[in-house]
Amino acid sequence: MVVWTSAWLHGAAASDDVLDAAQAWAEVHQVCAADAETATRLELPEPGETPAGLALLLAAVRRAGGGSGGLALPVAGDVRGLDGASEFSRHALRRGEAAVFPDARLGLVPERHVEGMLRWTIHQIGELAPAEHVPVGEAEHGMSSAMREAASTLTELDVSRRRPGVRGEIAESVSARPQPSWPEGVPQRCLRVLQRSTELEAILRVAADDAPGGAVSASADRVRSQALNPLFESVRTARRAAVDEMVRVLRQRAEQH
Repeated sequence: MVVWTSAWLHGAAASDDVLDAAQAWAEVHQVCAADAETATRLELPEPGETPAGLALLLAAVRRAGGGSGGLALPVAGDVRGLDGASEFSRHALRRGEAAVFPDARLGLVPERHVEGMLRWTIHQIGELAPAEHVPVGEAEHGMSSAMREAASTLTELDVSRRRPGVRGEIAESVSARPQPSWPEGVPQRCLRVLQRSTELEAILRVAADDAPGGAVSASADRVRSQALNPLFESVRTARRAAVDEMVRVLRQRAEQH
């Protein structure tokens, strides 16, 4: 959503392209404002009213002065990309993801209520916490190191012995993730980093799973968390870096034309 909406705002994609790409995530997208004030400002439905479609979300972001978007992937202890103790931050933290458009002072939080339907809640946001810029090359290198560490962690935790078929679980998790199209001209390196992040996350989810055969004590569970948390962080860092770079390239190309 961040990449496609940014591409549209900069004239690098048509609105129909954005709507078509969104079908990879859900057949139906619903849009509503987080509160009455936001609804009035953006001419969107209030909470409890019949939601709007995705086209009105795009129009609302543009009307509010939206430029390039950014990706927030907050977790407890890491709220980069959020705006402090706000309802938007609390909502984004619960969901673990959000799209932010600082120029428009808007934050978009997706939530899947039923299969095949994704609802976007639009919040007005304040000043965002600064997020460190990570070059995509650095993120890719970090991913490679994390992949090696993840494989080593799986071996140390002896996950394969306790859970036969673990490789199939990982493959199924990767294949189940939506495979969206991308705007023309986005760097292939960014797409490679996103694909590797998906693979790494699938491995880490298996290692972190509390299914039978997992850690047998609180201390063992603590050791496992300490080993995996930095690797999960590398996934979030890589995704943010890839999205930032794609948005930067699209904006730069638009400015040159």
